[in-house]
Amino acid sequence: MNGKTCTEIQASFSDYLDGAVAGHEMLEISRHIEGSDPTTDQGCSNCARELAAWRLTQSALASLSPAKAPADLALKLRIAISQEQAKRNSRIADRLSLAWENAVRPMLLQVTAGFASAIVLVGTILFLLDVVGAPKAVLANDEPLGAITAPHYLYSTVSPGDTVDTRGTPVVVEASVDSRGRVYDYTIVSGPQDDTVRNQVANQLLSSVFQPASAFGVPVRGRVVMTFAGISVRG
Repeated sequence: MNGKTCTEIQASFSDYLDGAVAGHEMLEISRHIEGSDPTTDQGCSNCARELAAWRLTQSALASLSPAKAPADLALKLRIAISQEQAKRNSRIADRLSLAWENAVRPMLLQVTAGFASAIVLVGTILFLLDVVGAPKAVLANDEPLGAITAPHYLYSTVSPGDTVDTRGTPVVVEASVDSRGRVYDYTIVSGPQDDTVRNQVANQLLSSVFQPASAFGVPVRGRVVMTFAGISVRG
């Protein structure tokens, strides 16, 4: 056996079962287990039992099917990400507040008195020149800088028809809404997903009208999460 011990032989069992050992090594392992002459010699029983255990484990692993992700995994991930972002923003706000209290605010208090008289003087002059009272144009769609809104459900273009039969289980849908307020794509992230439910959800979404998302007062594409439960639609 070229001086190989049982420990060395057993260390090669994984590669042996995968067919990843050279031909002479495979023959050497086989002779060690079965004997150089199976009709007269008795092989190593300990290594034979160990190889049988390896084969049983390999067979069990091969029979396992890939794990299926939960149906609501995407929604749970979105919620977890949103919560983490909210915590991060809160920590940043706390640090800025502390910096304001410790550094900026004391400095502003020291210079406020000096600026107060100057501001009063300038304000008086502007008032006398009728600058402050001059009319200013105001646009109807003025939005605060950086204002972004999400789509909102408004109404359905058809009278109520088939309801979404969810068998008591809510259907959570993420819908993509274009700048005209109409759904152009959707994904069921939780709940029943058979053909009947999918067709009913699609009919409900195609007949729904939304107030589109907006950025700086301009309609843009957006996404909205909706829940279907019987005839109830929440967006």
